[in-house]
Amino acid sequence: MAEVHGGVRIGNCSGFYGDRLSAMREMLEGGRLDYLTGDYLAELTMLILGRDQLKDPGAGYAKTFLRQLEDCLALALETGVRIVSNAGGLNPAGLAAAVDALGTGARVAYVDGDDLRGGLPEAPGALTANAYLGAFGIARALAAGADVVVTGRVTDASVVVGPAIAHHGWARTDLDALAGAVVAGHVIECGTQATGGNFAGFRDLRLDRQRAPLGFPVAEIAIDGSSVITKHAGTGGAVTVDTVTAQLLYEVQGSRYLGPDVTTDLTTIRLDQAGPDRVAISGVRGEAPPAQLKVAVNELGGFRNCVEFVVTGLDIEAKADWLRSQLEATLPAGPDYAWSTYRLPAPDSPTEEGAACLLRLIARAADADAVGRGFTGPAIELALASYPGFHVTAPPGRPAPYGVFTAAYVDRDAVTETVHLWDGTTELISAPAVLDGSDHSCRLDADRPAESAYMCADSAAWRPLGELLYARSGDKGGDANLGLWVPQHRPDAAVEWLLATATPAWVRSLIPEAAELAIDVVPLANLRGVNIVLHGLLGDGVAASTRFDPQAKALGEWVRSRHAPIPEELLDE
Repeated sequence: MAEVHGGVRIGNCSGFYGDRLSAMREMLEGGRLDYLTGDYLAELTMLILGRDQLKDPGAGYAKTFLRQLEDCLALALETGVRIVSNAGGLNPAGLAAAVDALGTGARVAYVDGDDLRGGLPEAPGALTANAYLGAFGIARALAAGADVVVTGRVTDASVVVGPAIAHHGWARTDLDALAGAVVAGHVIECGTQATGGNFAGFRDLRLDRQRAPLGFPVAEIAIDGSSVITKHAGTGGAVTVDTVTAQLLYEVQGSRYLGPDVTTDLTTIRLDQAGPDRVAISGVRGEAPPAQLKVAVNELGGFRNCVEFVVTGLDIEAKADWLRSQLEATLPAGPDYAWSTYRLPAPDSPTEEGAACLLRLIARAADADAVGRGFTGPAIELALASYPGFHVTAPPGRPAPYGVFTAAYVDRDAVTETVHLWDGTTELISAPAVLDGSDHSCRLDADRPAESAYMCADSAAWRPLGELLYARSGDKGGDANLGLWVPQHRPDAAVEWLLATATPAWVRSLIPEAAELAIDVVPLANLRGVNIVLHGLLGDGVAASTRFDPQAKALGEWVRSRHAPIPEELLDE
């Protein structure tokens, strides 16, 4: 495919609240850009910002973004780069005022209307309740001349789609172009995850031998919505079809990616290596967006506390069983208790740490006192009265509040998306004229039959799946999202094998803790892989989860380490 020429160059400088602080300056100084965007929000971040606002009503936005602008806004104005960010969080008006107070003369606009606190009958006391808005409010602010646009909760891709709309003049009906921009935005919104970060194939790209920090990504988006993903020259990392695929299989649910402006058909994406550190995206088709908007709801779930015991040497199971029986006889009734064991020791370890196992007990309750001294006291009192070698990893801590995440859906007329310009004028953003009210559920309730010629067990060897597959995983509320795909250097026959093999039953065999969970497996042959959603694996969301890996960030790497029968001919280099 030909490369994109004459497109708009949109960079990213943040994939989460806490990303590399120097990235904004690196992107502004590293090469040509038309727009620089940043994604600072996640479901957990909204909870954090909500708690901030409980202490200070003037808070509620990502303060690191303001720190970056203190350093870089003058440079952005000098170079003509306009900045778009969702760092406004729960208080975009407050952030816009703080940016204006920097005194640079920048024209600062903000978009709000996403905050539905107090307006949801099913969650009247929600700490946060934010509808996912689209990109047309951002585009309107840019078309009016804004140098900086900050928003509340928009979809992650919208901070990229908005500049593309403003640059190319797309209308609501340009669904294919919008869908293409959504894909480009989805690729770059997580920052360096598009350039080799959190990438299963890091050794194949020899990223571990590079000294330069990973560069942040850039999307060159053409008028038809096709794009090229790249990065500034001389920066670390790599942009390959596989690094882009990793991001496309991450945090999606189903073959149709529902958004407020367009529904993107993920089966139509075509990826091509267009040169060193240049991946072309083309062929993306869009459909009418859904009639309702998704709402991210965070409620205070109560308080939690944790004690982590170290069990060392021989008789690990017997020691752990004795401790459990002692504690369960003395712990107060009421709280919800959860035990977990990890880091099983190696035999004949040359170090004490290697011979140790961690046994963790988490307690959750509505009342902080219930998981305070009444919980930690009985645990610590066993220090001289339990298994040999008893000790804990840290002194008893204070109870901490935790949140519970749920997703809700509202009709479009429940939301009033509003653009606020620097001169005090406002403009309402109307909803799309054509909406799709159909059910886009992709859940597979039964296993697909295995039809591949590569299912013959006679030619299979039990090997780690990571010898054949790459993976990326993460959280979607209480669900875990897992992408598995066949890298480019493996034969097409391996894709056929994966598509035939990856069924809910197969996933349950690899992840025993998901045995009773609903599992969706969505084949995406064009991306050489599958997207898997494990419903409820993370309980009530990241903040409430008692799982060892509450965000499922390493779920994919665990699955890659699992042994399964793989046709030997597929493993031949």
